Amino acid sequence: MLRYPELPLLPGFVLRDPNKTRFHLAQYFEVRNGISMLADNERTADDNLRKSLHGNPSFYPPFEGPKLPPWVSYDKKVAHCILQIELFETLNEVFQASYQVRKVKILYYLEDGTMQVSEPRIDNSGLSQGCIVSRQKIPRTNGSLENLSILDLQVNSTIQIFDRVYFITGCDQFTRNFLNRAGVAVADKQETPSDPGQEIRRKASLVSDKVPFRKDKLAQFLKNDRKVLLFYGYWDDRSSMFGDIRDLNIYYFLADDTIQIKEIFPRNSGRDAPPTFLTRRKVPKNFKGIQPLGKETAFTVLNVLEGRYVPDCLGIGSKEEEYYKANDLSIGAHINVYGREIILVDCDPFTREYYRTVHGIEDFTPVQRPGCEKTFILGEERILPPFNGWGTHEDSESNCKIVEQKPPKIDFHKFINLDKYLLRFGARMMSDVQENRERLFIITYYLSDDTISVFEIGVRNSGFKEGDFFKRAKVLLPNQNLLTPERPSQYTPQHFYIGSTLIINDFTFHLISADEFALKYMENHPFEFPKSNIDKIMSKIREALRSKYKNFIAKYLHKVCESYIDGKTVSTVCFETMRDALSNLLGPDISEHEIVTVARYFSAETPPSTVCDCDIIRSTVHWELTRNLWDDIERLEEHLYHLTFNIFGYISETSLYKAIRACRLPLKPPLIQHMFSVLSKNSDGEIDIQEFLEFVNVRKNISPPIQPVNLDMDVCPKLPATQTGRLIDWNNFVCKIGLEEELKQETE
Repeated sequence: MLRYPELPLLPGFVLRDPNKTRFHLAQYFEVRNGISMLADNERTADDNLRKSLHGNPSFYPPFEGPKLPPWVSYDKKVAHCILQIELFETLNEVFQASYQVRKVKILYYLEDGTMQVSEPRIDNSGLSQGCIVSRQKIPRTNGSLENLSILDLQVNSTIQIFDRVYFITGCDQFTRNFLNRAGVAVADKQETPSDPGQEIRRKASLVSDKVPFRKDKLAQFLKNDRKVLLFYGYWDDRSSMFGDIRDLNIYYFLADDTIQIKEIFPRNSGRDAPPTFLTRRKVPKNFKGIQPLGKETAFTVLNVLEGRYVPDCLGIGSKEEEYYKANDLSIGAHINVYGREIILVDCDPFTREYYRTVHGIEDFTPVQRPGCEKTFILGEERILPPFNGWGTHEDSESNCKIVEQKPPKIDFHKFINLDKYLLRFGARMMSDVQENRERLFIITYYLSDDTISVFEIGVRNSGFKEGDFFKRAKVLLPNQNLLTPERPSQYTPQHFYIGSTLIINDFTFHLISADEFALKYMENHPFEFPKSNIDKIMSKIREALRSKYKNFIAKYLHKVCESYIDGKTVSTVCFETMRDALSNLLGPDISEHEIVTVARYFSAETPPSTVCDCDIIRSTVHWELTRNLWDDIERLEEHLYHLTFNIFGYISETSLYKAIRACRLPLKPPLIQHMFSVLSKNSDGEIDIQEFLEFVNVRKNISPPIQPVNLDMDVCPKLPATQTGRLIDWNNFVCKIGLEEELKQETE
């Protein structure tokens, strides 16, 4: 397309080139030197090399410059013409400073020839510093259409950017090396002229508002923060009218050497003043009374010239005030607190350790506090009226003590520690009626709140219905006078043992048995339950047998039989024989519960253990996995590998349980525990990972199908609880008595 510049660019004024035969649309991008760039059909590669950065003459000879385009070779390279620039500006408002020097930085971007001028920010300078000229191409000021280049930025020369003239005093090392490689000489860095305004402000800052002789307390604060010395003292004010001895706590703060004093008021002293005796402050040693207003000031002001005042930085004529320090305080010391003499009598353990470590003091004998002439009548305990029978004793006491009623407080720690701890005993009712003597009951004692409940066991065709006979409540001991101010006694756990008699709601019950938990709990707490203390029972038996030991052994020796238990032959006697022997020996001095304790302690029987069938558990696991359509053994192997880094090792039960839950195996916790019980384990109790994977692999190890079962009970059936103590180890019982050795020593 041809056109004449004299003609406007309008349709009809453009001539078509007759030599042009291809009228296709040219492509926009082409690859040159391995870089994709916009196509420029009007230039050749040689022309591009001869051109310089952005139309300027090149620094390199023809055909020897960089082959890459400037926007690639000079990307992120700034002729950090951190050119230290000095900008002079006239000032008409500041006295003795007709101009000011502003330090700016000019950045020249080699990538596209743009420039940026910025001024570093200085606090409290009063100038709107920052970016002065944003990044752009700067035109020359001579009227030409060319822009400023890096050759125009020379050290020890001036340059005009728009309407401001800058004097270049230096450049950074990158700019100097770049120009030197291009063959351009760079002058040395020039000295920066001083700014008269800055000199005036610097001289003015020498006169500080703060008194220079004040010391910095920051190090002391950081070292002793939250460290407080505590002294106990008193102030004797008996010389004044209605005065007495005031007990005080003196707190010394090591962080800033301040003192705070609080007064300790006796109970019912009648004082309604705040406890703060002295607020936290430094206490002067030599207090001479309150000075008139304006006599004491923080520092002295000097009138050096007419109308010019400066503070006395040297503190001429000022007297340094002495304050109490930590070395001035000790047991028995007298301190003057604004005219009141306070005597220190004792200190706390932290203060003693501080003075022992820092000051080497070892004597911390307390000083005797003088007695007070006035005696305060302490509140006597209230005499409560007799109980009238309405409500409970706790409610009646609350009505007599306070107006606003509150529910009685419970022992929270006892409730938390003993919650769900129940002692169950079997009982029969003692009555003159034959039908009542045949009734069976379960009496439950709740250790968390000392309450009792009675449940009747229904007997067929007895005429009595099964259910709650006495609901859960506290039961008082019989034969007490309830109409007294004192709280009546109630049943405790020590009243419950086999053979005891209880009166509950005017019904008499005789305890005939106890469950396994009650017996074990009482045996594990022998000091709380003397009837279950085997050492105390055996001591009682030993004292009774001391004079007739041989006759006792000979009397029951023919009832001893040999029993084969757990592959061993044991000399045993039955429970009835042991009960008759101890009853004949001690009579009423031994209870049925103590006999049961002895039988359980020397029992020759061992309770049977529950053994789970491995094949049944495997079939149950496979049945659960198949029923819930789980078949992701690869994910389980990967998860175990990330946990142990080896699927042929061992893993703890806790980690394996977490892995099973993480991989969403549809197995209930009871079934998982049964599965762990049949898997192989090492000496540390860890499970073999490979055996576990084979155990749950439904595809490889197919197990026979089973009928649906109860996962909690039927997989590993629980054997019924067997009562131990039916057979007693006679030899162990005789050895525990230990009288044979004593008899041998006496005969010898």
